[in-house]
Amino acid sequence: MHAWPASEVPALPGQGRDLRIHDTATGDLVTLAPGPVARIYVCGITPYDATHMGHAATYNAFDLVQRVWLDTKRQVHYVQNVTDVDDPLLERALRDDVDWTALAEKETALFREDMTALRMLPPRHYIGAVEAIPGIVPLVERLRDAGAAYELEGDTYFSVEADPHFGGVSHLDAAAMRLLSAERGGDPDRPGKKNPLDPMLWMAAREGEPSWDGASLGRGRPGWHIECVAIALDHLGMGFDVQGGGSDLAFPHHEMGASHAQALTGEFPMAKAYVHAGMVGLDGEKMSKSKGNLVFVSALRREGVDPAAIRLALLAHHYRSDWEWTDQVLRDAVARLERWRAAVSRPDGPPAEAVVEEIREALANDLDSPAALDAVDRWAALQQESGGTDEGAPGVVSRAVDALMGVAL
Repeated sequence: MHAWPASEVPALPGQGRDLRIHDTATGDLVTLAPGPVARIYVCGITPYDATHMGHAATYNAFDLVQRVWLDTKRQVHYVQNVTDVDDPLLERALRDDVDWTALAEKETALFREDMTALRMLPPRHYIGAVEAIPGIVPLVERLRDAGAAYELEGDTYFSVEADPHFGGVSHLDAAAMRLLSAERGGDPDRPGKKNPLDPMLWMAAREGEPSWDGASLGRGRPGWHIECVAIALDHLGMGFDVQGGGSDLAFPHHEMGASHAQALTGEFPMAKAYVHAGMVGLDGEKMSKSKGNLVFVSALRREGVDPAAIRLALLAHHYRSDWEWTDQVLRDAVARLERWRAAVSRPDGPPAEAVVEEIREALANDLDSPAALDAVDRWAALQQESGGTDEGAPGVVSRAVDALMGVAL
């Protein structure tokens, strides 16, 4: 599976700072100091609908992570999956009477278009669950053969008790885990499981549903969590720098994935930091496909909204905060974009070095994009009020906004 084209990242004078970011597993800010190549895995979409603002906010956060790392002169090895076979996708295809593969391909293509328009840097490896199946099957067999998995009526489950670190990502109690498991794709009430929280690794073939050869597992398809584990281990290995996604993935997805990987390898931790973006709401509720309260990136683009304004609307909120999408949020972003473009359109202006360093400092401090926007706002206000004599300063600011925040002025 191919990703989307990369937009050019302008080179800036000087060098950025190491990223300090909130780690869900420890509950603290941690300073990440990767080697020459920083490694990040971000969980991708289940392609049964278009990219909404919740998706865009999440991928914006991890695009900022990449940009901060690139500014430190590191390379970035970014991996993202596509869950191109799963119950929600099959249910939507059945509801709309369309082929599930055609639906997945259509929505994945639209996602690529949205990411390109928003200038999100693409992953080096963009892997679908279906293409990962040949690598998933041996991992499930290894877990089973090691006693970390068991069969139940043809399905294969992971035993959470096989990982002594289980619970170390989300730090939830058993009752909260059970509730979220039921809400987010698990089956805690299924009779015969050793532990209600045990997640499925391999689902035996169901009539009318797609299935693949699972060698000794029989025909079937992979569970949700093992998909990401197989892709991450294959392309990044254990101990990579950041595991990212929305806050709704901390449990069960990232918790279970960490336990799968740790049980497979005997190493800890799977990732040095578990980083989670907040939820975006609309009309008082979390924006989600199940509720249907969605604002789509593609719909805004069709209405003529500049993707740079959409990006600024996302950047106006700290990545970890839960926030509400409103018409006013977009109006404010459009107005900011107009002010910034007017400011950088002049041949000279106030000195740019300080604002570049402020942007760097803000983003290195737990991706504080609102503070970064404020820094550019102050520079643009000075430009508007009194101009300046620093020839080329507007170009430097424009390049910094592009390189560090992905907004083309």
